[in-house]
Amino acid sequence: MIVLLFFLIATNGKATNIVWHKSSVGKVHRQEVLQQKGCVIWITGLSGSGKSTLACALCQALYSRGKLAYILDGDNVRHGLNRDLSFKAEDRAENIRRIGEVAKLFADAGIICIASVLSPYRKDRDACRSLLPEGDFIEVFMNVPLQICEARDPKGLYKLARAGKINGFTGIDDPYEPPLNCELELPQKGNNCASPCEMAEIVISYLEEKGYLQA
Repeated sequence: MIVLLFFLIATNGKATNIVWHKSSVGKVHRQEVLQQKGCVIWITGLSGSGKSTLACALCQALYSRGKLAYILDGDNVRHGLNRDLSFKAEDRAENIRRIGEVAKLFADAGIICIASVLSPYRKDRDACRSLLPEGDFIEVFMNVPLQICEARDPKGLYKLARAGKINGFTGIDDPYEPPLNCELELPQKGNNCASPCEMAEIVISYLEEKGYLQA
């Protein structure tokens, strides 16, 4: 009974009598080894806006510069860590919370974490931002209009949503709240669209300017 009670308390996020154990090797030491600064690049936008494509191009560009990055892709995370979550509002919030906590750990390890997540609600993105030191959460908004995303429809999800086979689909019958004060906005108007590599270089230029690509 005692063991069961402790398990329930712990899984509800209400564990008591716990103390953070600090290591003698901290974030600064890990950054010195990697010769970079850990941060979270949070790529948000509608489905089909190019978040995952940018994430992969950015990871490749950083790798070519000898920098260590890791991608937390929204779909990929739902294959493992978040496989128990649905697309209900409360589960969507928990999905983003978990990704934010994992991204925080990567940044603390000195790694440049690229989170490619639709994350439609500002309050959830802001909650993730609050987990990190000021400046270490870099929000990148893929500002691509709904009609362009729907025309692309790489996964066929918009078609299913329009047919009523998916409920609560962002942009169709559930809102997307664009960032109000993101660090970077990558817009597309009409057919004018920078290539993934060009967009990756924009992000890298920001990282260089802010000193993240050196210890």
